[in-house]
Amino acid sequence: MKTIFITGAGSGLGRGAAFGLARQGHKVIATTETTSQKTDVLRQAEEEGLAMDVYKLDITNPRDLMQIGKTDFDIFVANAAINEGGPLAEIPMDRVRALFEVNVFATLESARLAAARLVDKRKGKIIFMSSMAGISATPFVGPYTATKHAIEGIAQTMQKELEPFGVQVATINPGAYNTGFNDRAGEEIWKWFDDSVHFTKKEDILKQQENLKNQFDPQDMIDKMVEIIPKDHHPFRTVHPQETEDQLKKTEKKRWEMEI
Repeated sequence: MKTIFITGAGSGLGRGAAFGLARQGHKVIATTETTSQKTDVLRQAEEEGLAMDVYKLDITNPRDLMQIGKTDFDIFVANAAINEGGPLAEIPMDRVRALFEVNVFATLESARLAAARLVDKRKGKIIFMSSMAGISATPFVGPYTATKHAIEGIAQTMQKELEPFGVQVATINPGAYNTGFNDRAGEEIWKWFDDSVHFTKKEDILKQQENLKNQFDPQDMIDKMVEIIPKDHHPFRTVHPQETEDQLKKTEKKRWEMEI
């Protein structure tokens, strides 16, 4: 059994994976962005009789981040993230910076702290929760896509840099799962978008958001995470479900051949 540290375990896939791993007997250190999420995770853990360590850990808070350096674990899952959509040419830059602050800078800082712990042990694994958006590019999902492309570069680089110290690095790249994460991101657009001011057509955004009606059952992805996270050996990149992997491979081929 492994000791597994998961950020962003207060909701969504991270929460589902934390409980799934704990049910399998792994020691799970589940961290949440807010204290209210912590309370709710603790309540469920108590109801299920699971011995989980739960901490409030906002990865943008330097004091919270100190908890990583004080904790012993075998696997670190950098899962915490936020999402917001909108046309890249018009979305307010403060929103783009907010996504990069959480999804890239704070995520990298948390992974660096985890790396230091694992390098000392000369073993362990860091898993970055990336996304299909880290490989593809979809209109009006550009801010999130850009952050996940950055995570792909970080993960691939750290994989080579940490390998000599016995530390593995990998990514998990979910397709579109119905956790509410993508829906909330789509809703944020309408807080600032004004079709009387912006040149992007509102109907184009709404057409793209129609895809939110066809998201996968999150339990499928949670089961895959519970399978992959504790493994000693698996592919560097895990894209799931299979149809998303097939779609991304076709998209990558098209981009190599694309002309403008």
